[in-house]
Amino acid sequence: MNICVFLSAADLADTYTRPARTLARLIGEGGHTLVWGGSDVGLMKVVADGVHENGGRLMGVSVHFLVDKVRTGVDDMVIARDLAERKRLLLDKADAVVIMVGGTGTLDEATDILELKKHGHTDKPVVLLNTAGFYDGLKQQFRRMEEEGFLPRPLSELVYFAEEPDEVMAYLQQHLAAR
Repeated sequence: MNICVFLSAADLADTYTRPARTLARLIGEGGHTLVWGGSDVGLMKVVADGVHENGGRLMGVSVHFLVDKVRTGVDDMVIARDLAERKRLLLDKADAVVIMVGGTGTLDEATDILELKKHGHTDKPVVLLNTAGFYDGLKQQFRRMEEEGFLPRPLSELVYFAEEPDEVMAYLQQHLAAR
């Protein structure tokens, strides 16, 4: 399975890197391919290292203005013209999407895939890994959107909220096996 992971390139505390390493190990041990932003810094590096060290493949999609942060020695690397093309390529190459902790770029990527799902333009499973309650506020906002009629589909059809990395992989395995 090609698993796209949207996440931060920042250097983060163990609160965030520990679950990232666990998810990376599970992806790698499962023989899956990590599809990610291609950076070799911060949390992106942590996940790429873990996937690679545990037997998984690496498929990066970076963008011209970040080429100095690109990881070398990957199985596949594409350099997109701009962020819009990068997002499109990441999603095109993925069978599933996992959203980990991140800033505005991660939030942009997350809402983009959810908007596509909302309108029926993709049926790829999307899991939001809510490490240390990082996305509690967003989860509450999504529920309010659903309750007040802003979502034409149930929230449960758009995104699955997981608290731990093993929940992420169990959901993806179950969802993709049902296809």
